[in-house]
Amino acid sequence: MVLTWHEGGQPRQAPWRSEAGWPAPARVQMADDQIPADVAYRLASEGTALLWRGDFQNARQLLQALARRLDRPPRKPASAPASPAQAFYRHRQAQGRRARVLGMVVIEVDGDYGIRLRRAPDLHVACAEAWGPPHGEPCVVALRELLGLVGAHEWRKTGVEVPALGPPPGNRIHAHYGVFSPVRGEYLDLIAAATLPAGASLAWDIGTGTGVIAAVLARRGVAHVVATDLNPRALACARDNIQRLGLQGQIEVVEADLFPAGTAPLIVCNPPWLPGTPSSALEHAVYDPDSRMLRGFLGGLRERLAPRGEGWLVLSDLAEHLGLRTRDELRALFDAGGLVVRERLDVRPRHPKASDASDPFAAARSREITSLWRLGTA
Repeated sequence: MVLTWHEGGQPRQAPWRSEAGWPAPARVQMADDQIPADVAYRLASEGTALLWRGDFQNARQLLQALARRLDRPPRKPASAPASPAQAFYRHRQAQGRRARVLGMVVIEVDGDYGIRLRRAPDLHVACAEAWGPPHGEPCVVALRELLGLVGAHEWRKTGVEVPALGPPPGNRIHAHYGVFSPVRGEYLDLIAAATLPAGASLAWDIGTGTGVIAAVLARRGVAHVVATDLNPRALACARDNIQRLGLQGQIEVVEADLFPAGTAPLIVCNPPWLPGTPSSALEHAVYDPDSRMLRGFLGGLRERLAPRGEGWLVLSDLAEHLGLRTRDELRALFDAGGLVVRERLDVRPRHPKASDASDPFAAARSREITSLWRLGTA
């Protein structure tokens, strides 16, 4: 996609980059430090992109001013939602609109990832980590997305301590851009504590992401772990973490849509926990369109399990409390896949949102339980 605009009386264009897959804005207006926040808000709300030519830090302040206007309570409160599911979908719509409006402040990035604005930070490394080596062609990107690269770079540099991997310093996982960081550690504690099936010298980690589950299994003594994913960023991230942890002799990272070839005595999957459509690269770890990954795993698990093997499904019941999926629907997927529940291990979340009364879904989160379902064949 290409963004086109007029500047200095001349037509210009540059490739449009959007991780969310949004189309290039049809209308573009130059903007700088002189534009009032109210004017910027009106234009952005109408779908006009503001191509920034002022001070970089002032652009960040404008973004904050737009966010404050978006977060104001509506003058006329909406009618009460009829169900938790309706409340969830309404919230997602509001989030989508907020993201679209904030995404209208856009920045031109040079072909070497330089930014020719006053007080612009050096983002060469952050851009290269997310986008790959520069190709010499400038592009235009939403400032909000560009700032996301900075946050991802810091996460990647610092990493997250994972107690289930053992004591520090060898227990940090470093998430790449677009790969979900294992900030919720309770599900990893379940994987670290569950009894391994007899003879489980081989295990598969389906949808490995950062590779953290594969690493936990390897640290538990599983001799050979096959970690699969389709996302190139996740595959690179998993390989990087496995190398950092010194587990490359035990873990093999394979590009695959769910299962690799063959069978295994232990197959683990931590799919996205909420049915829904992701709106960014990172949200693919949270939202599973039409529960595709969950259905694919449960539907194909039986034929991939070795005799007396187990499939471990790690899943939160937040979708049930939000009215997006029922426990009966989950059980029906087990039955359709010819699977029986041998055991269920539960844990309550410990992350900050679980006790945040201001969260729009505080009531649902207060009842949330994360489970490890130990599944076998009848």
